[in-house]
Parts: sequence; C-alpha cells; structure tokens
Amino acid sequence: MKNEQTLSGLLLADFRKTVDGKEINLCVLTNKNGAEVTILNYGAKIVSIMVPDKNGKLTDVVTGHQSISDYLASEEPYFGAVCGRYGNRIAAGRFSLDGAVYDKLAINNGPNSLHGGIKGFNAVVWEMKQTDKQTAELTCSSADGEEGFPGKLDTTVIYRLTDDNEVVISYHAVTDRPTVVNLTNHSYFNLSGAGDPSIGDHLLTINADYYLPTDSTAIPYGPKEKVEGTPMDFRQPHAVGERINDHFEQLTFGKGYDHTYILNKTENELSFCARCISPKTGIVMDTYTTEPGVQLYTGNWMTGRLTGKNGQRYPERAALCLETQHFPDSPNKPEYPSTTLRPGEVFESQTVYKFSVK
Repeated sequence: MKNEQTLSGLLLADFRKTVDGKEINLCVLTNKNGAEVTILNYGAKIVSIMVPDKNGKLTDVVTGHQSISDYLASEEPYFGAVCGRYGNRIAAGRFSLDGAVYDKLAINNGPNSLHGGIKGFNAVVWEMKQTDKQTAELTCSSADGEEGFPGKLDTTVIYRLTDDNEVVISYHAVTDRPTVVNLTNHSYFNLSGAGDPSIGDHLLTINADYYLPTDSTAIPYGPKEKVEGTPMDFRQPHAVGERINDHFEQLTFGKGYDHTYILNKTENELSFCARCISPKTGIVMDTYTTEPGVQLYTGNWMTGRLTGKNGQRYPERAALCLETQHFPDSPNKPEYPSTTLRPGEVFESQTVYKFSVK
C-alpha cells in the first residue's frame, strides 16, 4: 500500500514489530465502495472497520488500538480477536473426552477457563497473506497439549470484505487427536463510531426465542429458558440500554448482558442472527452465521482507562459484541451441540457482518 496511513488513521509502521520471533503486520482490505477493514496478524484481530454512515461519511465502528505496542500492553486482550481454541468459558478449567480427563486448562476468569487460556489464539502471531485487495488468509498451528488441550490443531481464518460491505469470516480447523473447538471473533462494535461513549441507544434484534441463563461465574446452568417476558427478549427491536439495569438476576450477575442466545435456525445453515442499528449514524449491522448461538456482551467491564485509536477512551458499555459460537461449557454438557472435533473431520464455520444504512 503506497499510503502508509489507513482511512481510520492508523500508521502501518506502528504495527511492525517482531513478537515471538515472528513479524507483525497490518493488512488493509478495501472494496469498490471505499470501505476499509484492517487485520492484524497478532491474534488475527480486526483493528478497524470503516463503513459509510447515512450521510456517506466513513465511520470506524470497532474499538481497537493505535499500535502493536498498545495491543501487547492492553488490559483488553480480546479487541477484535479470534478466540480459541475454545472461545467462551469451560467450567473449572476441566472436561472429559473419550474417557480421558483434561484438567490443566488455565483458570483465567474467576474459577473458569476463558477464550482458550493464558495464551489463546488472541495472543499468538498468525501467518497472514493477502490473497487480493479484499481478502486476507491467516493460519496458525496449536501444538498437542497447548493450554491443556489435546491434539495438534491447524486453523485457518479468512477475512473477506465484499462489495456489499460485508465482512465475511470463514473458519476451518483440523486435528490429529480428538479435541474440542469453539472459534469466534470478539470485535467490539459501536455503530455510532468507536469512541462514542455508549451503545445504550443502539436498537438490537436477536433471532432467538431462548437463551442460556448462567450462574454468577457466567457458566450456564444447563437448560435453556424462554426470553419471553424478560429483559433478555430482543425478538423485536429494543434499545440495548432500555432494560439493562432492570432488577433481574441474570443482568445483575454480569453487570449487563453477557449471555448466549440460542438462535432460531437449522444446524449449520447460514442464517440471520441479529440486527443492530445506531440512531445517530443510521449505520445498520446485520449478522448472519452458521453457528448455533451468539454471545451478546455489552462491554460491562470496560473501564475507560486504556487509550484506543486516535486517543479515544472506551468506558463501560461503550461497545457491544455479537460473538457467534457454540455454547459455553459444551464439553461438560452433552445435551449441547457438540464441540468435539476428531481426526479426519473438518471444523467449518462462517459469520457475516453486513453493513448498510437506514
């Protein structure tokens, strides 16, 4: 790229560094509409997404950092990252598979293991190549026993920016031993523009009749519950902040929304998941996925302390995540859709974030 600065104000030179003996780089994807997505090979992170608002002004709709040094020092390690090899939580850092017990997973979120452990996929340097101006392909290999998980896992993630202003994320993984896999992207969205102080006014719709209630450590009890008659119901559009402070145990546990919704869909079908709209910018984000669930997280633990892109601060509830995935703690709950991957099988998944204006 001739211009060393991206549309979102990032300097490519600020992302060049050697980490774990590997070169860090920022990849810039553009389409015919002038939209732009930047991808960092540290953690396979989405750093920026520039899409037009209702007035045609390009707006960056994800939180992130200005340099690789900021990412390495960040109190928020998951901004825009691919989480794995098991996104979300596994209770007590242990599970059984084919009669073997794996109990050495890192306890890094209360009493549980979160997002693959201390050095999950969000904190490794991926191999990255830009196959054309709209596509980046990233690969990583996780060794047998890494972070306590069995099997060597080879993973490919492809990011594609289409001419319909879609960010398409495709996942592919294979293993040489039975293991568990749950991959997701952890982008934090604010459709009013990253740095806007709140997503409370965002109108959200989620295509789900049921969600998974959790205990106080964010592990699901097990059985699903109806959203009907509760503040968890987003079957019709509601402002995210409309009921977030209601006296409802599930919202109290998580300081807001941090729950898996069971999508109304056929298994492995790429179908509608959620719609989010900013009334300020008119930017609409429609999410589609092949995954059975989506974790709605409303940035309840953001502090505003860290410095983001262009000097921005990200206070509590300044962004939301729609993490398409299998369910938390699935390896310990055989009634959930299986996250087991065996030799000879292929893990495949796709999620689409489509941007338009209203």
